[in-house]
Parts: sequence; C-alpha cells; structure tokens
Amino acid sequence: MQSQIVVMGDMSLGGTITPARNLAETLQVAFDAGAKRILLPMSSVIDIPSVPGELFAKFQTSFFSDPVDAVFKALGVD
Repeated sequence: MQSQIVVMGDMSLGGTITPARNLAETLQVAFDAGAKRILLPMSSVIDIPSVPGELFAKFQTSFFSDPVDAVFKALGVD
C-alpha cells in the first residue's frame, strides 16, 4: 500500500461496500495519526458535508466503487 493512506468503509461477505461510519471523527483520528491520503467508498460522498472543510482539505481524497478498485488505488496501480 501507499504510505500515509487510509482506506475507509466496510465490505460485507457478499462484496457490498458500506459507507464509512462517523466520517468526521474518523478523519480526525486519521489526520492525528499522520495520514495524508484517504480512499473513500462512493457511498460516503453524502457524508462529506458533515466534515469541517479545513479538515477535509488536509487530505488528498480518492473514491472507490468496488473492492477491486479500492485495492488498485491503495496500491497506486492504474
């Protein structure tokens, strides 16, 4: 995986991606731990307004739609 990246969200046994829980709090913890990049499931887009703008702006953000997409992006593979 790329350095300083956090992959958020959960995957069910059936392969369904669920949104990240408590997005603002989780991003604060990730920032405090030194994360610079976040990888969010597309289902978490609706929660972005709950995150303070100054916190969200501290990350380089990418989105994924399925587990395979998440793996390739986390590894930095195009």
